[in-house]
Amino acid sequence: MKCWVIIGVCLLCWSAVFGHSYTEDPTRIVHEMAREIQAIRIHYLKQIQLLEEKMQQQISLFQGEPTHEERTTNISNYLVELAEIRRLQVEQNNEITKIKYLKGLQIIKLLYEKVLGLDHHFASSRSFQELNNMANPNQYKEFIKFKEVVQAKREKKSLVDLPALLSGNTIITVVQSVTNLVNSSISKEEKEKELAAVACLLDFSLRMQTDLNTIYFETAYLQSSNLKIKQDIELLFKEYTKPIGYSNSLEGCRTSDDWEVISQKTEEYLQKMKSNSGAKQYKLQINMEFPVDRLLQFIAQYNNFIDQGAKHYEKFKIIVNSYENEKQCEVQLPAEYKKLKSDIDFAIEKFNVAYKPVEINGTKMKEILYGLNEFD
Repeated sequence: MKCWVIIGVCLLCWSAVFGHSYTEDPTRIVHEMAREIQAIRIHYLKQIQLLEEKMQQQISLFQGEPTHEERTTNISNYLVELAEIRRLQVEQNNEITKIKYLKGLQIIKLLYEKVLGLDHHFASSRSFQELNNMANPNQYKEFIKFKEVVQAKREKKSLVDLPALLSGNTIITVVQSVTNLVNSSISKEEKEKELAAVACLLDFSLRMQTDLNTIYFETAYLQSSNLKIKQDIELLFKEYTKPIGYSNSLEGCRTSDDWEVISQKTEEYLQKMKSNSGAKQYKLQINMEFPVDRLLQFIAQYNNFIDQGAKHYEKFKIIVNSYENEKQCEVQLPAEYKKLKSDIDFAIEKFNVAYKPVEINGTKMKEILYGLNEFD
């Protein structure tokens, strides 16, 4: 019966890591790990309790007047049962270590896919030039036409061309164009008509320029932070698979679909761990336990980054919705502005759903991993 329980748990581990039951939710993996570890603990607890009862019976026999032969037999049985308890405890620890390690691999594999997804997300985000163009009236055909009309009708005596250094300054360009309009020979009615045609565009550009730049620079910061997360998980994988003798990088493993090799090397290492005893076995076990602790630290780092990213995009949503004349200028607002709002809403959804944090970490995760049995 014991053998079948352990085999069943191991098959669940291997199929979850390398089979078709691969899940997209790291929290679900943690729940699976908790259930499997709990099953192992309950299984061994029952056996150990039976042996402890037998040991108690051996002790009770000494309360009478046993013969020398009975005393020797009782002591011998007691020591055998004590040794069996210790053997079962070591075996239990080995099985739990196996579950932790395999589930840890599964979490690393899944989180790496999420980090790569974020990398793609940031790479496809709007560039500084795109956001700058959105806030630059000189990029819109309506304003270009406005300047052409003003240029053709402005007074010769007020003819002043901006130096190259200032011609790219949005505010100075707008001020010069409006000033030239006022000083032009165009009639008052025509001036008002020309100005009304670009009023919303100029208002939007000048009001939102700083805000749009803020979105760009903070997105660039998030992209840089995600690169650091990517580097950290790749280093974690290197350290995680070092004990089992796997040397390929995480990206190389993913590209070549090398998970079966990791599976084989992990099984070989586990067999080596089981075949040893004492200090050597304990050292081999610690070599597998330590990377799991590092994984816990990475999960906390990943969670913090996702929380931070979600908050940034919520902030971006407030920014793009802060244009106070949006309703009045809705028809004339650039299509890129509406697309930006849509992109931000989509990003918020992605951070809350596709990239969401691992829900169980910190104290609760330690309870699961280290046998406090408080998981619910």
